[in-house]
Amino acid sequence: MSKVERHHLLTAEQMAHFVTDGFLMVENVVPQHLNTAVLAAEKSWQSSGSNFWHQTEVLRQVFEEPQVKGAIQSFVGVNPGYDHSFLHVVPARQLKAQEWHADSIIDVRPYAFDVQAFYFAHDAPAEMGPTLVLPGSHLRKTNTSSIARYKNIVGQRQLVAKAGTIVFMHHGIWHCAQPNRTDQTRYVFKLRLRPGQVQRGLFNTDDYSSPEVSQIIREGYQTWQGNEARLEHMQRARLWRYVTGDDKVDVSFENALTRMSILA
Repeated sequence: MSKVERHHLLTAEQMAHFVTDGFLMVENVVPQHLNTAVLAAEKSWQSSGSNFWHQTEVLRQVFEEPQVKGAIQSFVGVNPGYDHSFLHVVPARQLKAQEWHADSIIDVRPYAFDVQAFYFAHDAPAEMGPTLVLPGSHLRKTNTSSIARYKNIVGQRQLVAKAGTIVFMHHGIWHCAQPNRTDQTRYVFKLRLRPGQVQRGLFNTDDYSSPEVSQIIREGYQTWQGNEARLEHMQRARLWRYVTGDDKVDVSFENALTRMSILA
């Protein structure tokens, strides 16, 4: 993957939202002519969803768009590794929801992460059942479906999207598909990529230490985190140090990372 110009990379504000929420929704990033072509390919697809990426050239063109490449490089670098992909198809009037789960089963990396791109080639309103995510859950590691016993969690967000939207997710985020209550089939394509280099300073780091950007992480508490909210905040602060490449930047609660620098 060729390197993009700096202005196509994610901003510090966008990366701060990703570190805080575990996902970043980038709207209107894919031109409509590509959306139309990909949707036609999705509707006519007869093979396994795992083959769609390899056999659909127009889909691969989507990920060559400068802003899309810039986002990917901001997360996983210039030469990411392909992990897997799948075309998810939810039929019309499919009223059963998917169970809460996280996709990463075995992962002992303290900071590094895979990124998952969920691409919507058509509008996906709430009644169509686009993916439900739990903001901030990406740093609370769980074993796939061990969270399947939960139903609704305070703070959950449905990824209602317009055609041409790509949602980039941290591999650890809790998520689940929702019922499709419409008469139309819902499609979403998922691509997962591994980092091709150490994930430090890959985005546009201008203003990464500004008060405005720091505040995004400092105020990123979620009600569902309960008594562990400050511990979750510390994990965000440590991940921010990692992605910025600055081991001294401190957006932690009461600057705890600085006070405990020997142990951090």
